[in-house]
Amino acid sequence: MRWLTESLAKNKGFLTFMLCMFMFRSAIADWNVVPTGSMQPTIQIGDRILVDKAAYDVRVPFTHVSLHHVADPKRGDIVVLDSSAAGERLVKRVIGIPGDRVALVQNHLTINGVAADYQPIAVQGIQDDREDPALYAVERVGATHHAVRWSIAQQGHTSDFGPVTIPPGQYLLLGDNRDNSADSRYFGFFPRNEIMGRATRVAVSLNPANHYLPRSGRWGAALQ
Repeated sequence: MRWLTESLAKNKGFLTFMLCMFMFRSAIADWNVVPTGSMQPTIQIGDRILVDKAAYDVRVPFTHVSLHHVADPKRGDIVVLDSSAAGERLVKRVIGIPGDRVALVQNHLTINGVAADYQPIAVQGIQDDREDPALYAVERVGATHHAVRWSIAQQGHTSDFGPVTIPPGQYLLLGDNRDNSADSRYFGFFPRNEIMGRATRVAVSLNPANHYLPRSGRWGAALQ
């Protein structure tokens, strides 16, 4: 046991640093690899995104216990959550907050009686477009706007719902890739206490379709 004690003593500084780093990543800021295309075109496969873990709550490290409530997620935020229903960590966009009345018909949103406006846009460089051609548009409801992707092959076969009223403490989350996202249409509303942080920007982007070489123009890009 003496060698173990000596080894721990020699590496005390390193171990302290590692513990502090893990605590920081757990409670303050972290980064996540995005392996799927459910948030395309906003987040692409291979993006590493920065997550502000203190955007909504200051939590006890390594737990979901909130020490201090900072704010609640807003409509349009991209959030990271530990979903018990999905059994994994998810990255989705907040579409409806508590009290909102939301409907999705033929991939067109209506929130609190206001129909979203859609303006077509051109998007380049999405890997899935080669096998699954898609349409892109900016979806705008009031002051909230962001890009969405619709699979051409899925037009007319959408997951319609609503109108539904979101209960207290729950959120309706969707992926920007509307025809290829497991979200509230599959898992229902997501509890507020499962939302662990807000995704703010792309830290690093590597292209898995091109030998994981860096994608130019995406490093440090803000997420909208």
